[in-house]
Amino acid sequence: MRSARAIIIRVGERLLSSLPALLGVLVVTFVLMRVLPGDPAVFFASGPNAGQAEIDNLRQRMGLDQPLFVQLMHYLRDVGTGNLGNSLTTGQPVLTDLRQRLPASLELTFTAFTLAVIIAIPLGIAAAMRPNSLIDHGVRFVCTLGVCVPTFVSGLILIFVFYYILGVAPDPTGRLDIFVSAPPSVTSFMLVDFLIAGDLEGWMAAAKQLILPSATMALFVIAPLARITRASMLGVLSSDFVRTARAVGLSSVKINIVYALRNAMLPVLTIAGIMFSTMLGANVLVEKVFSWPGVGSYALDALLSSDYAPVQGFVLLMACIFVIINLVIDVLYGIADPRISVA
Repeated sequence: MRSARAIIIRVGERLLSSLPALLGVLVVTFVLMRVLPGDPAVFFASGPNAGQAEIDNLRQRMGLDQPLFVQLMHYLRDVGTGNLGNSLTTGQPVLTDLRQRLPASLELTFTAFTLAVIIAIPLGIAAAMRPNSLIDHGVRFVCTLGVCVPTFVSGLILIFVFYYILGVAPDPTGRLDIFVSAPPSVTSFMLVDFLIAGDLEGWMAAAKQLILPSATMALFVIAPLARITRASMLGVLSSDFVRTARAVGLSSVKINIVYALRNAMLPVLTIAGIMFSTMLGANVLVEKVFSWPGVGSYALDALLSSDYAPVQGFVLLMACIFVIINLVIDVLYGIADPRISVA
């Protein structure tokens, strides 16, 4: 009980210590949006021939005629009360838009991240166990290729090959084919909701829509995960306790999986947490290429139209998720290595 209470207290302390960083993110994002070219009042004025009086009236209603510091204070007050503003593009509160679109981004990111982990960690282990072999050189080539090719380029290539040439992939037009009915919304995760509804045909349709975008994002993550796994495993395999385990006659499977891999997981967990946060924030182009209705494409559309509130809400959401992921990684550290504790 004391240990659980200590962990809860420590978690609360870390969350409180992250508040200054979140405040900094809010202020920097707010200022950057105001100094970027473009005037939302001009963009959203009714018609291209809107008069200056109409533009000035809209600027006044949006509060853009006030000094920057006053605007910032009003914005921080609204955020403190849970109000992230309204999107001029959708006409809805930003919090509502983010709540509706976040499950789509999370489903895509979780699928891509799981696919990347399943592929990258075995590749890194295989390369470390046979350094400078053909397998090692092949893994290095795959890692270099994954780093060099931008995500939107690999996405377009996958669409061209598997949809246009081979015809085995569905239309890259969102989470679900237009001829398939969406399941009743329970979790807002399409795959989970189809399983709850017992619709296996719909589940297969949703899974097919996920293949190409998740593969595109996984290619972006496989390279760093495989490389850090390889480097960490090489360091552990050359350590004294591994040589001792080999000397006493332990099996190679037990040495490599039970002892070496567990000790090599700490840097892998670190880079995995960073990459997951990066994927969630950097999937903007992937969502646009595949018409995926997530928070990334939502923020990009808002940025192009100088719609301040959605972009600021998106950045705040990503910062909060990053804080939570760092906390989860700290807890996983304690599981991977009992000498490390979040408390």
